[in-house]
Amino acid sequence: MLTLHNLEALLLKGVDNFAWATCGAASYINTADNQGVGTLVITPNARYLVTNNVEAPRFRLEERLESQGWEFVLSPWYEPNGVIAKLTDGLRLGSDTPFPKATDVSAALKSLRMNLLPEEQERFKEVSRGCASAMEQAIQCVKPGMTEFEIAAMLNEETQRRGILPIVNLIATDERIYNFRHPLPTDKKMEKYAMLVLCGRKYGLVCSLTRLIHFGPLSDELRRKTEAVAMIDANFIAATQPGKKITEIFQKVQSVYADVGYAEEWQLHHQGGPAAYNPREDIVTPTTDMTVEAGQVYAWNPSITGTKSEDTILILDNGFEILSEIPGWPMLSIDVDGLEIHRPAILVKGD
Repeated sequence: MLTLHNLEALLLKGVDNFAWATCGAASYINTADNQGVGTLVITPNARYLVTNNVEAPRFRLEERLESQGWEFVLSPWYEPNGVIAKLTDGLRLGSDTPFPKATDVSAALKSLRMNLLPEEQERFKEVSRGCASAMEQAIQCVKPGMTEFEIAAMLNEETQRRGILPIVNLIATDERIYNFRHPLPTDKKMEKYAMLVLCGRKYGLVCSLTRLIHFGPLSDELRRKTEAVAMIDANFIAATQPGKKITEIFQKVQSVYADVGYAEEWQLHHQGGPAAYNPREDIVTPTTDMTVEAGQVYAWNPSITGTKSEDTILILDNGFEILSEIPGWPMLSIDVDGLEIHRPAILVKGD
């Protein structure tokens, strides 16, 4: 990184980059903050963790950063910390956050984060299994009459119980599924239809998935939309192969939206993209200049008003692995040019 960009030092303060550089350590206290309470300074000859006396014990004992080789540079919490300027004085500095005379290297770091090492892939599998298990346990307990807040609380509890932080917890019931693509939970009581959306973070990595549950038989319209969005999602997955351009994939899926009778729906919500240390490292568009590589993770989330399909998948040299699959969940089998791909159906109860 330093050599490639003609730099002599690197400054990392973003929660995502901190986790990436430390094998998954958590630098956040306020989970809504993008910048944490520790800053990494990397030079050709040293690696520093700059923080204060309050945060140092956790970084040392629980995140084990000292044993990773990070040199701790501390200051009292009540005094301004000018140590970063001293450590980088006179050096060509790249940074993921604004800093005097530093070059912004955020885009380059994002590209590095997206290409996961084998160890990161194994951690991602663990996170995804936990998210899938949390979703399955929570959604099986959903009942008519529950408020969206209550459903969100169940999903939150099951996720946290597994040591995973639910950084996105979206719940919609009944007509709200049709009205809002990003439905924050409310006190509305469920009648017969619910959508649960989860993005869970552990080791800095974020898994995304959506599942839907319906009490009573599906209408013909909802069944048709569910089959259509499964077809779209299956085509996204089948097309996401090493060497493929995102523009090619998007063009293909746009045609599938049209083929299944919903040509304009892709314009009503983003379609997802590569995931790693953020729910989406990039939200792709028809003009995104990016090439798929093995070892990347993607979370596509096509939707048709009233339904949606979303899982997290790992791209392999020859194929893919659906990381957030829920064993025993009802599935739709989709044929894409001779390749059979299974996508989640709506869980129907009391049919």
